[in-house]
Amino acid sequence: MKFGIGYLVIGIIALILIWVVAMYNGFIRLKNTIEEAFSTMDVYLKKRYDLIPNLVETVKGYAAHESGTFEKVVQARNMAANATTIEDKLKGENMLQSTLKSLFALAEAYPDLKANTNFLELQDQLNRVENEIASARKYYNAVVREFNTKVEAFPSNLIAGIFGFARRPMFEVEDASERQNVQVKF
Repeated sequence: MKFGIGYLVIGIIALILIWVVAMYNGFIRLKNTIEEAFSTMDVYLKKRYDLIPNLVETVKGYAAHESGTFEKVVQARNMAANATTIEDKLKGENMLQSTLKSLFALAEAYPDLKANTNFLELQDQLNRVENEIASARKYYNAVVREFNTKVEAFPSNLIAGIFGFARRPMFEVEDASERQNVQVKF
């Protein structure tokens, strides 16, 4: 009888250890997937950072007196490109997205610029990169959502607390005005 209880206790301890290892390894897999998703997105962001100076220079030739807009775009690009943390990168990206809109709005005011093949090619490249970034953001956010759910849900939250796994930031729009419906008026 004593041996039966001893084996039962050993069996329960072994099951608990297997569960802890499995949960820990699940967190590590998700953490690495988040890092891979962010790195993929970072490659596309780098492509965009490389395109922006060329785009700004092309627009400058047509609208040299709009230097304030150019400075804001370059400043936002540099802030996003030089960010060292994920949170800073996300914040910088939101700022850059906003300033790029003002650059394209400025380009609309110059018909010769809109017909320039160099500008059109750069704009097309930027649009393709933006689509790649949107897909990468969507994947990153999906993996972060899964990780954050696991961090908060019981009983995995016990393992998260023990090993120091914490929620990760989503890549979200910070400017509430960007969530508003676009009004088209003729």
